[in-house]
Amino acid sequence: MKMSTQSTQPKPVQKESSGGAFYAGRGVTKTPMISHAKGIFFWDTDGKRYLDGSSGAVAANIGHGNERVRDAMIEQAKRFSYVVRTAFTSEATETLSRMIAELAGPGFDQTFLVSGGSEAIESTLKLARQYAVVTGQPKRSKVLARMPGYHGSTLGAAAVTGDPDRDQMFGPIMRVMPKIPAPLSYRIPDGYDVHSYADHCADELERQILAEGEDTVLAFIMEPVGGVATGALVAPNSYYSKVRKICDRYGVLLIFDEVMCGAGRTGTFLAAHHWPDALPDLVACAKGLSAGYTPLGAMIAPNRIVDKVVESGGFLHGHTYSGNPLSSAIGVAVLSELVNQNLMENAQRMGVILRQKLNALKDRSTTIGDVRGIGLLNAVEIVEDKATKAIFPAARQASYRVSEIARDLGLHIYSRRAASGKFGEWFMAAPPLIITEPEIGLFMELLTETFRIFESEI
Repeated sequence: MKMSTQSTQPKPVQKESSGGAFYAGRGVTKTPMISHAKGIFFWDTDGKRYLDGSSGAVAANIGHGNERVRDAMIEQAKRFSYVVRTAFTSEATETLSRMIAELAGPGFDQTFLVSGGSEAIESTLKLARQYAVVTGQPKRSKVLARMPGYHGSTLGAAAVTGDPDRDQMFGPIMRVMPKIPAPLSYRIPDGYDVHSYADHCADELERQILAEGEDTVLAFIMEPVGGVATGALVAPNSYYSKVRKICDRYGVLLIFDEVMCGAGRTGTFLAAHHWPDALPDLVACAKGLSAGYTPLGAMIAPNRIVDKVVESGGFLHGHTYSGNPLSSAIGVAVLSELVNQNLMENAQRMGVILRQKLNALKDRSTTIGDVRGIGLLNAVEIVEDKATKAIFPAARQASYRVSEIARDLGLHIYSRRAASGKFGEWFMAAPPLIITEPEIGLFMELLTETFRIFESEI
């Protein structure tokens, strides 16, 4: 019998598919398709230009289209892109690990490289737990966190995230950890000012430790400068030192989530460096480590913790792409740009200018209730009534409408309505650290027009 040479495989059916369908649903207007990017701008396939006012999701710290990063990426890819970390290492991986530890400063000796922020958070939780067990403290398993707060999307990270909506949805398949109030600076309860409320929130940490049983509490995790859950929240200086002392008093490890605020975003490599008397035990960092050029994250830890775990047999944790050579080479190039181009100093200077201009816009606006932040990590809170701080009704989706208007005008801003608006809504004013004063002027022109249109619709 003559066999047919024609393939019996079915022809692939072309489908209309988009990752955005998981968020906006089918049939909703598609988001613009980006063609190319350079500096603080990117262009869509129709030729429209956008100023990246939030560094994507507060990640593109050194801007887009950096040629030195591109060249480092290509050079590493020519050599090799992957080896398994348990059997081999690479020059890029070793160099990046040392760079991060050196930039983190005294007390931060080792770097564990992963692929993003959630993985970095998971790493800190697992290292803390293993350290407690191998040092004879097996009862320590509870990780206290703040409400509101955000630490990632994996179940371990979600368990320490302060968001009632996520707890309701995913609580049945994870162990939701105890929460204490975050030291909010705008929506302060009656009877407090910023300082007394921050002091109260620190006291709540101690009360919660005692309520849980001090020998059962493993760690306290917090963002030293808030991300999307609290809108660039910065507490009074006294809060940080008090939290550090409380953790020391009860043998609780202090973990800083610097996924968003680290890697130079606030004007120092770690936001923790703003409070040198309150340095954490462990740090999770991501986003700005690779500035959006590749998925990359890191846990930064001291030898006093790592050595105990290694002596017990090693860290019971890892991922296929931990210490990936290609991502490591990109990270080295990104951090070299951060240092060589003095971008942390620029973040300090431009941050002051940007906040001044944002506050001036707030004074003229009927819907901007608050501007807060440090360096180039800032948030603008949107309210229906500035006198009462009333939040817009959920149906209006105010912060998302603002970002939609801005995008139509050629400005990208990253908005969030935290916990369905329970804690307010805002957008992040966090452009790349390479931004110049004239470019801040353009940012503000587009933002001013955005609010003119938004407020005319109300």
